[in-house]
Amino acid sequence: MVVYRLIEDPIFPHPDEAEPDGLLAVGGDLSPERLLSAYASGIFPWYDERSPILWWSLDPRLILKFDKLHISRRVRRKIRKKEYTVTFDRAFENVISNCARKFRPGQAGTWILPEMIEAYVKLHKLGFAHSVEVWNREGRLAGGLYGVSLGKFFSGESMFFLEPDASKVGFSYIVQWLKNREFHFVDCQQPTDHLKSLGAEEVSREYFLERLDESLEFPALRGRWEFMEGEYEMITKILS
Repeated sequence: MVVYRLIEDPIFPHPDEAEPDGLLAVGGDLSPERLLSAYASGIFPWYDERSPILWWSLDPRLILKFDKLHISRRVRRKIRKKEYTVTFDRAFENVISNCARKFRPGQAGTWILPEMIEAYVKLHKLGFAHSVEVWNREGRLAGGLYGVSLGKFFSGESMFFLEPDASKVGFSYIVQWLKNREFHFVDCQQPTDHLKSLGAEEVSREYFLERLDESLEFPALRGRWEFMEGEYEMITKILS
């Protein structure tokens, strides 16, 4: 088994060098430069407090093509009844902190450690990391998700919900918002039954990297994301 140890410069071995389970490299840091280099190479960090920083490039990879989004009738009904309101980039630290606290079956503790939160907050302030907030009718945060965007792709990192279907509602809105801006796909990274139920599908690493390269031919949509005038109502109508 060969796993690369990273040097000080923010560069990575080619993803094809990853082990069968997707593990590619160990070490390095979580600086904005290294994180952005990783995402631009189809690599992401995932580790826990008992291990050093681990870097992964999975094969197969889970992605969502926009025309494959599946919204259940129950979720559509909640969108139609306006049970929740969705915003972007209003409460990034709140969203990532809630994701870190979420219990996940089969996992002891969380991989969203304090240093991970600090690193992604820095990316958010630089305009590369974004959050989706879902609010209930009383104005309390009911769910959300966050991720990183480069070029014409969005890499979802984690989502959470405090009320039923809140994260699914938020995911539906961000997918349509990205589609409106001619993004190419959503990178869902690791295969899960939950994401597959929303329409995500497994593709080969080779296919994923080809699509990634195509998306990186475009500049990143940096800064605070928001709905254009009348767009929120239009998306609500489409989704319901």
